[in-house]
Amino acid sequence: MPESKTLRKPIFTKVDQLRPGTSGHTLTIKVVNTKMVLQKGRPDGPQVRQIRIAESLVGDETGMIIFTARNEQAFAVDFMKEGATLTLRNAKIDMFKGSMRLAVDKWGRVEVAEPDSFKVKEDNNLSLIEYELINIVEE
Repeated sequence: MPESKTLRKPIFTKVDQLRPGTSGHTLTIKVVNTKMVLQKGRPDGPQVRQIRIAESLVGDETGMIIFTARNEQAFAVDFMKEGATLTLRNAKIDMFKGSMRLAVDKWGRVEVAEPDSFKVKEDNNLSLIEYELINIVEE
């Protein structure tokens, strides 16, 4: 008899709980602002492939972080409007020049959520915290 797989309910993470090198986060966030960092076409054979990178400052009631949307997720830019409420599924933390960036790769999803009434805590921007990579040498 085949086993039936039951889907686990996602555990929602708050922005202030995000840490470098972590993944598998599900968050409900609001967009503070968005800017296109790079957009250009690259000829790849018979079709021109678009390269798009956008950064959005997003947050919840605990803090803010920069969300980077690249190529496969760049369609998300179209609904990353100021004030929009989104759910990020299977998000991860990338490091860029020593600071954290929230990202969703091909295994994650960006979904439009029902508008929420929470106010983004703008005085706790996790992307402004600089981390230093140190090598631990065991003797």
